[in-house]
Amino acid sequence: MIALIFFSALLWDNAQAWGFKDGVLHNSIWLERAAGVYHRESRSGKYRLTYAEAKAVCEYEGGHLATYQQLEAARKIGFHVCAAGWMAKGRVGYPIVKAGANCGFGRTGIVDYGIRLNRSERWDAYCYNPNGKECGGVFTDSKHVFKSPGYPNEYENEQICYWHIRVKYGQRIHLQFLEFDVEDDTACMADFLEIYDSYDDINGFVGRFCGDELPDDIISTGNVMTLKFLSDSSVTAGGFQIRYVAVDMPSKSGDGKNTTSQGKANFLPGKFGIM
Repeated sequence: MIALIFFSALLWDNAQAWGFKDGVLHNSIWLERAAGVYHRESRSGKYRLTYAEAKAVCEYEGGHLATYQQLEAARKIGFHVCAAGWMAKGRVGYPIVKAGANCGFGRTGIVDYGIRLNRSERWDAYCYNPNGKECGGVFTDSKHVFKSPGYPNEYENEQICYWHIRVKYGQRIHLQFLEFDVEDDTACMADFLEIYDSYDDINGFVGRFCGDELPDDIISTGNVMTLKFLSDSSVTAGGFQIRYVAVDMPSKSGDGKNTTSQGKANFLPGKFGIM
């Protein structure tokens, strides 16, 4: 018991040293765990995976369905996806960081649908793979450079990667494309990178990019962004490097203006429906 109390006190001291800052727990252990949790959906679209299919998706990538605890660990540092998915033991739910009327029923935490008796129900999947961090991740640092899977080699077929960026409240995210080479397609329907000015890939759609021309810089309207990369079953390319930097909000005279650039070639503006 004494040892347990001592260990708990040590963890508390460390937690105070890392601390909660702007609602985010800054702790490298949590970051490491969270970076191994990611959302997957079927190639044919949202909510198309049975439990067996969701397990197969995660196992194909060398991981397994995330447990409730692993998903909650990721959520605590900013992992927010407004889409229900299978977890381990047949559980279904999704992580909410910021409450909203259209997602999470106005609450934060894991929106838990419980263990489903019907394993043929169709949802997305939440996978855990601590060795698969190259494809996606959760970033809370003030600046970072991330790359397409396998870069500088070509990315592989059948990739779905999510990067969630969360900086301090009161800051914005400045994205700069350092290298960009994704299979060229007039409609960007084969391989593409999508950017969202949001916690998830449901709201705040900025645009879809492909080809080999560098998109213009993009600046978020808030302190969060989500990037989604998808490749189909044929033809790959060199991939990309993207740098982000946290920047202070502009003066009030600039507030309310959408500072997102419109990009260059092969950019599809628009908005997705709200869930």
